[in-house]
Amino acid sequence: MSVEEILKTHPQPAAYDLAVLARCIDECGRCMATCTICADACLAEDDVSDLVRCIRLCLDCSDFCATTMRVLARQTEAEATTQRAALDACIAACQASAAECDRHAQHHEHCRLCAEECRRCESACKDLLS
Repeated sequence: MSVEEILKTHPQPAAYDLAVLARCIDECGRCMATCTICADACLAEDDVSDLVRCIRLCLDCSDFCATTMRVLARQTEAEATTQRAALDACIAACQASAAECDRHAQHHEHCRLCAEECRRCESACKDLLS
C-alpha cells in the first residue's frame, strides 16, 4: 500500500494535489530515516569530533521531517498556516543538513547519500508549497 492509496480513502478532500502531497510525505519519511542513519554512522566514524555539527544537523533534520510528515498526513481540519510553517522549517533543515553533509561527502558515503536525500525532500516540500 502507498501513502497516496491511503490518502485517497480519506473522507476529507486533500488540501493539496494528492500525488504531490503523497510524494512529500514519502520523502519526509525517507529523509527522516536517512538522516537518523547518517547521524548514527557519523558517531561510529574515527573522526567523530569533526562530525559533531553534521550529527546535530542530521538529527534536527530528521525531527523536522518526522513532524512535517505527521502534520501533512492529517487531513481533517488541516490548518494551512501550520502546514506551511512545517514545510518551511523542513526545507530549512534539509538545506542545512545537505550543506553540512556535502562537506563530508568525499570521505563518508553516508553523508553523500544523506545530502542527496535531503535535497529530494527539500524539493518535494517546495513542490507542495507551489
